[in-house]
This record gives sequence, structure tokens and C-alpha cells, in this order.
Amino acid sequence: MDERVASVLAEAADAEPYEPRYELASEELRSLYRTEAQTTRRGEARPGLWMAVAIYVLFSATDLLLIPDVAAYTITARFAVGLTALLILETQLRHGVGTEWLDITCAGAIIFGYVGWLSPAVMGADKESVSYYMVFGTIFMMSANLFFTFRFKVSIITSTIILCILYVVNYFVPSTLTYKLVFGTFYISCFTFTSYVNWKLNEERYNVFLNALEAKIQHNEATERGKALLRLSRTDPLTGLENRRAIDEKLRDYWSDWQRVGTSFGAILIDVDFFKKFNDCYGHQEGDRCLIHVANALSEMIKQYHGSIGRYGGEEFIVLARVERKEQIMDLAEAICSTVENLALTHELRRDGVSIVTVSVGAAFTRTQTGAKLEKIIHEADRALYLAKAGGRNCARLFDPTDPQSSDESENIAALLKIAIGQNLVSLVYQPIQDVKSDRVEAVEALMRLRMLDGTSVPPSLFIPVAERTGAILELGRWAIRTVCAELLADDHVRVVSVNVSPIQLKTPGFATSVATILGETGVAGSRLAFEITEGLEMEMHSDILRCISDLKLLGIKIWLDDFGTGFAGLSWLRLIDFDTVKIDRSFLHDCSAPNGKAMLQDIITLVRNRGHKILVEGVETDEQMALMREFGIDKVQGFHVGRPAPAASFQAKRTLRKRPFTVLKSA
Repeated sequence: MDERVASVLAEAADAEPYEPRYELASEELRSLYRTEAQTTRRGEARPGLWMAVAIYVLFSATDLLLIPDVAAYTITARFAVGLTALLILETQLRHGVGTEWLDITCAGAIIFGYVGWLSPAVMGADKESVSYYMVFGTIFMMSANLFFTFRFKVSIITSTIILCILYVVNYFVPSTLTYKLVFGTFYISCFTFTSYVNWKLNEERYNVFLNALEAKIQHNEATERGKALLRLSRTDPLTGLENRRAIDEKLRDYWSDWQRVGTSFGAILIDVDFFKKFNDCYGHQEGDRCLIHVANALSEMIKQYHGSIGRYGGEEFIVLARVERKEQIMDLAEAICSTVENLALTHELRRDGVSIVTVSVGAAFTRTQTGAKLEKIIHEADRALYLAKAGGRNCARLFDPTDPQSSDESENIAALLKIAIGQNLVSLVYQPIQDVKSDRVEAVEALMRLRMLDGTSVPPSLFIPVAERTGAILELGRWAIRTVCAELLADDHVRVVSVNVSPIQLKTPGFATSVATILGETGVAGSRLAFEITEGLEMEMHSDILRCISDLKLLGIKIWLDDFGTGFAGLSWLRLIDFDTVKIDRSFLHDCSAPNGKAMLQDIITLVRNRGHKILVEGVETDEQMALMREFGIDKVQGFHVGRPAPAASFQAKRTLRKRPFTVLKSA
């Protein structure tokens, strides 16, 4: 119902309680009622007439009892009128004539049924029986007013015709004056009563219609409010996309279709690169606008692939799309990267060589239905997203079960890392670091090793990323620092040990405090430790990281920059942090066989030396390379030419010094 009808209904509802409501209602509302009443009358016409004809014919029994001499004629008339009326009605229904014509047919059946029966009945020999038998004419009057749901006007006309016929017959039938007065009064009383009841019934039908209409409007409004609330509960308020609840339901539908009929699909996780930096630089309002722009662009693009997109939380989005081949889901993932990149939203604080907003994308495709679980495809997409971030961001990665970094093997390693320390599956080896001028081993680098329960070694390139992804690196890092102090530093077997530290550890609250606790418990001075921080995209200039590095330097711990030259952030870190030593990546040394490579290494050395840092070059493996390091005036070197990684026992045997007392000073 439209708003005009609703307003008219409200006016009718405000009427006085005892006034007829239809008098106050507008013609528009009346017209609506008539339209609905026509539908009702049309549905009731066929069963009503069939039932009336059946009763009409059954009254043939009274003809046989009261007017037997003309019963044959009256019964014939009953059947003729009844069958004719039914035939006409069925023909009209078949041809779909209007409801008004159906009403006229039923009303005509009442009138002609009465006349058809009455005409032969008055010819009966027993005039007294005939005169009393005429009282049954009121039944036809009541049928017009009460049995059929005619419009009030049709009912009045029909019952008035029957009343007139009754009076005409009553006048001509031989009877006393008293009889005529009594039955005449009965006829008019019956007409008045049934007409009044019919009027009240029509009024009540109209009131019922109004109440039903009001209830329907309220129901529709409640339904719309419910739908609106449901949409609200399934919609992300910022971007207008589906929220996690809605997308999870859709994921279950996709998964169910795949399990039942094999309709394959892909899941894609999207993460806005360096979004925290964007918020820090431009503010949260601009951050919200950024997410809205990204959401709108992706939503339009996903429509072309008939997929669904939702906000999965924070700066993360998820896309679901039905595809037949994994190549299609990869094309979609790359299209997502391109779509966001083409927005060209400025992001100047990234420090990775890119100055616009980009996204990292991880995709997964349904592979095998056997033993598969709903959460698996999202987990696989998440692992692919992690690899996309680790691979430099602004790229898409498809989950590959054969890739050690993303396969189920990494999950086995994640489980192994949880028990590695308790089961003594993790250990440390140490690679010497030599001073070029003195040719003495001045320090060693602690390198972590992991073996499986059957003794098989797991490469660091495989388990370290898993440890960082799962957070196991935090416990492993504390264990490594404690072990280094206990195995080599507490008894002065070596002067300095360097330990690789993950950005995840530096960002963790309380990391510097935990290191101070370990130093105090083992009696080792902080100056005996060096923490190597790897230059890379994961090493963001986060305020928590800078604060943690400052706290570590207060403990006396040396901070080294590892793998310098392999990332984009190295120069910024050299400017912000006073590193004790900068380790130049081995790739630059190995490129020195070419003149350009040698020149590049010289340029890097000059740059670092001008900043006042000590220089350590990795990967020295030959006498020629060692000679080149002396030529360039390098401070320290590391590589197979100096020494391979070895267990702590190798260094304990080489250097046994008198242990100097160490006192932990407590602040006043």
C-alpha cells in the first residue's frame, strides 16, 4: 500500500467510535475496499450458488407433501432454473467476466428460482396449503440479504423484487383479511430485519477490511524495519560493504555448494599496505576516506566477476568468487592490486620506494573435497597474504600447497615450534666474526637450528618465517638470548655474541625489560651482546621499535644493522639510529668480480664510513675476497674463510679465560 492509502487509513482510525467509519473514509479507500471485496465475492460465487441450488432442489420434498397435485411442475421448474443458473455462472467464470455480472447471475437465480417455483405452486387445488406454503418465499428474501455477499445495493434490489412478488401473490390468493394482514406484516418485518442485518454485515466487512489493511501496513512496516535492521547487522557502517558476519554466511553457502555439487570458488584476502602509517600521517578521518575509496573501487570491479566483497576487519577486505580454475582467481587477485594502485591515493610515508596506497593480496582456491573444512580456505588465503607481505607488498600471491612457505608442511613446523624448546629440538651454532687488522675472532654470531622429532633438520629459511607468522619467535628469541649468555658469555668464552632480532620482538611491549632480566640472572654485561636488526620491508619506522632500540642501548647492548643494501629503508635507519656496526650483504661482495659490482661495494662502504659506523662484510669465502677486504679497510668480516658455524663447545675449548666478577647495579 502506498503512503496516500496509509494516510487515509489514519484519518479513518481517528473517527468517533460510534460513527460509521465508511462515511468518514475517502472515496479512494472505498474504491480499494470494493476492489478487494470483488475478489472475495468472485471466490464465493461458485460455491455459494452450487450450495443454494442444491438446497433449492432438495426442497422438492416439501412440494410433494404440501402441493402434490402440482409438485411435478414445481420440481421441474426447480431443476430447470437451478441448472440454467449454474450453466450461466460456469460459462461466465470460464470467460472471465466481471464480478458484477456474477452478482447479477446469482441475484437473478434467486428471483427466477422464486418465480419458477411460485408460478406452478399457486395453481394447486388446495388453496389453504398454497396460502401457507407461500411463507417460504421469505427464504429467497433472506438468501439475497444474508446467504450471498452481494453489494448492499444489489441485495436491496433483489429482496425488494421478491417482497413485491410476495405482496402481489398475497393479494390474489384467496384468504381472509386477517391472513393478509398477518402475512403482509411478516413479509415487511422479514424484509426490514434482513436488510438491516445485511447493512450491518456490509459495514462490519468494511471495518474488518480497514483493520486488516491497517494490520497489513503495520506488518509491512515491521517487516521493512526488520529487513533494515538485518541489513544493518550485516553491513559495515564505514564502507557499506557486507561485514564479517554476512560474508561468513556467504562463505558457508559457497562451501555448501562446493561440497554438494562441486561448484568451485576462490577466497581472496586484501590488506591495505602500511595503513597504520597512513593514519599516523594523515589522520583517522583521511584513513576512513581511504578505506571508503578502496572499498568503492573494489566493489565496482568485483561486480564484473560476479563476486562478493566484504570488510573483514580494520584495513582488511575479503572477496569470494565462483571460478572454475585457479588461474581465474589469480587474475582476479592481480586485478584487485591494479585497481587500488590506479586510484593513485597519496601515501608519502611508506619509505619503500612507493608513494601511493597499495594492497597486498592472498588468494586460495578450492582444491579437494575430501576431509576439507570450511576454515581451511580462509587459512590458506591468510598464509598467501602473509607471503605477499613478506614478498614486498603491492602484489598478489596464490596459495600453493607445494610451496614450503605456504604448504601444510609449514603448519607442521608451526606445531613443532610449540614444543621445540621443551623437547630440545632447537639449538644454537655460532659463526666467528674476525677483526681484519688483528686477524682475531672478536665476536660470533648465534644462528638458530631446528630439527624434527626424527632428527631431520629444518632450514632456517623455512622455520624462521613460520615462527614470525605464528608469534613463536618471541619465546624462541628469549630462549636464544638466555642460551647465548649461559653457553658463551657467562664464562667469558667469547667477547661478544650477536643475536638476530625480529621486528616482531622489538614491537612487543616489555622486550627490553625481559632482556635486562636475562642479563641480570646470568651476570652478563649488556655490552657483551649485539642485536642484529635486518633491513627490510618488515622493519618499519615504528615509534615502539625506536623506543625499544633506545632502551636496549641504555643496557649497553650493541645494535647492528644486518643485510644493509637489500631493502629500501637502510638510509633512513642510518639517519635515525646510531648503529655500532653495519653488516653489508654478501651479494655485494660476490658481485665484485665485475667492475660495476666492485664500484658498487666501494660506494656502499664510503657511504657507511662517512656515517661513522664500523663495517662488517658477510660472505668472505676466498683468499682473494679477504685480500679485497684488507684493501678496502673493512673492520670485520664473516664467512666460510673465517669459519663455519659450530656448536658452543668449539668456542669453549678455544678460549677459556678467568671469569671476571660482574655486579648488577641497582638504581637507588
